[in-house]
Amino acid sequence: MKIELTQITIGELVDGYADNSATEEGIVGYGGRLNIRPKYQREFVYDEKKRNAVIDTVWKGFPLNVMYWVRNKEGNFELLDGQQRTISICQFVWGEFLMTLDGNLTDFKGLMGLQKRITDYKLQVYICEGTEEEQIDWFQVINIAGERLTQQEMFNAIYNGPWINHAKRRFSKTNCVAWQLGKDYMSGSPIRQDYLETVLKWISDGNIREYMIAHRSDENSDELWQYYQDVIHWVNTHFTEVRKEMKGVQWGEMYNKHKDDPFKESELRERVKELMKDSDVKKKSGIYWYVMDGNEKHLDIRAFDDNTRREVYERQSGVCPFCGEHFAIEQMEADHITPWSKGGRTVAENCQMLCRECNRKKGGK
Repeated sequence: MKIELTQITIGELVDGYADNSATEEGIVGYGGRLNIRPKYQREFVYDEKKRNAVIDTVWKGFPLNVMYWVRNKEGNFELLDGQQRTISICQFVWGEFLMTLDGNLTDFKGLMGLQKRITDYKLQVYICEGTEEEQIDWFQVINIAGERLTQQEMFNAIYNGPWINHAKRRFSKTNCVAWQLGKDYMSGSPIRQDYLETVLKWISDGNIREYMIAHRSDENSDELWQYYQDVIHWVNTHFTEVRKEMKGVQWGEMYNKHKDDPFKESELRERVKELMKDSDVKKKSGIYWYVMDGNEKHLDIRAFDDNTRREVYERQSGVCPFCGEHFAIEQMEADHITPWSKGGRTVAENCQMLCRECNRKKGGK
């Protein structure tokens, strides 16, 4: 792994700046040799406050955090870390926004002879060359500040190719088709790669990196897109009433496990409706998993509170009804007499205090 620290002036950085993001060709600078936002990178996410803070830092001559570029085989560069700062600088110099400097609202041209204060500013840049594995390790170390890249964004950078470029058009753009299709069920932001990462995790059973390596040279991402459509169609078919609790459920994992299970939509609908009304169910989003596999762990059933535990303990005089021995309250556990799954409620009348050993034995039956 070869890493070198160099200085680049802002004047050199903004030379040849061109924003071709509308045609998905990315953003370039440094005389056309630096790919500032390759196709695999996220969209610009800095808000006005952060963008202006970058220019204010430069104007005052304060140091910006170091940036990181990677040199490719052709001798050109791709920006790995510092994209948001770089775009903010380029946009200001090229007159794309105004900001207040020394109390005056101005653009770059309006500085009238003071532009060199900005263009002569020296940026600290680490340039690296190495294998994909070395780049990943390096990126994980330096990705510690600013608008941090996610693990998926790092993979996009390392395993760049026609497949990821095609996949990003569907999964990683504002108002992309994946968002339009699944926004009621998916959480996160497409431009931060949350949609892409989630679907990749589903289709690969968690082996995202291996899947990307296997498909990086594919001409399109049709397999991934078809899988995503199948998952969303399965959800629509099984759960026809859209609720806010559906957002963020791991639907792909559920689809992988239960796609061939027989079902009646009307029964699922009524079961979900009843469970949504159940005050003992604390995790409403877990209802969808529960109606498929019957595992109560998805629901986070409400436990007996301390007042109820104390009331029942005093009612029993501290005696465990199973073994007949006396215990301190700290040595006992609250238990549903009639289990929740059989209609038992989390109320004092359905509570008994058992010693830990007896509760374990009861739970194992």
